Amino acid sequence: MCECCKCSDGGFFNAIMSFPQNYPNSPPTVKFTSEIWHPNVYSDGKVCISILHPPGDDPNGYELASERWSPVHTVESIMLSIISMLSSPNDESPANVEAAKEWRDNRDEFKKKVSRCVRRSQEMM
Repeated sequence: MCECCKCSDGGFFNAIMSFPQNYPNSPPTVKFTSEIWHPNVYSDGKVCISILHPPGDDPNGYELASERWSPVHTVESIMLSIISMLSSPNDESPANVEAAKEWRDNRDEFKKKVSRCVRRSQEMM
């Protein structure tokens, strides 16, 4: 298990990375335990990015197999992908539809909610 993620806006967000028994053939899961408002994070904190999706073809046809999990990924590459995701949301395939809609249609309100999460994370330190 690995904990901690720092975003570029000065927030400190705790996360848990859990590894399955058949790792590295299957991806770990990453779940934020801190409150976070982001299009690619489910309301329960689970991170939704391609490299954490099971290997092989996407049953829904949205991702190429090459974009999904591969045993060559390391904890470092996963963390770098999550940090990149935090600063560049993918609103085309959202885990949090409300956050994605706000990201697209009302960026000021989106930023306010993110700022609130950042402030709360700083208060917890």
